[in-house]
Amino acid sequence: MSTSAAPSVLFVCVHNAGRSQMASAFLTHLAGDQVQVRSAGSAPADAVNTAVVKAMKEVGIDISAQIPKVLTAEAVQASDVVITMGCGDACPYFPGKRYLDWKLDDPAGQGVEAVRPIRDEIERRIRGLLAELGIEVTS
Repeated sequence: MSTSAAPSVLFVCVHNAGRSQMASAFLTHLAGDQVQVRSAGSAPADAVNTAVVKAMKEVGIDISAQIPKVLTAEAVQASDVVITMGCGDACPYFPGKRYLDWKLDDPAGQGVEAVRPIRDEIERRIRGLLAELGIEVTS
């Protein structure tokens, strides 16, 4: 990763409606402009999961205006770190990128009670990622 520019992180899950949306929101919230954040899905949903939106509002982060986006090779190429969350082989591989696979339960079809522990685990992992990247948490 370049030391002159902010590192870029791409979160990928199948529908880009739950896990990757929470991860990108936490990273943006905690790191501000110290990191470029993207999220995408291999088969994007029409909208972000409403239980995910509610769970994130509980911790003061509003993702209600987010829209699931399709995963492109360009998004992967433009990222330093690619974190997959259940998309498997759908994510293109480019040498020189750092790939992580976070095994997390899928919040699809779950109520807010089931989403909360997923949300909390994602926040824990985001804080760990920031520490690895040497980025100070802003909030």
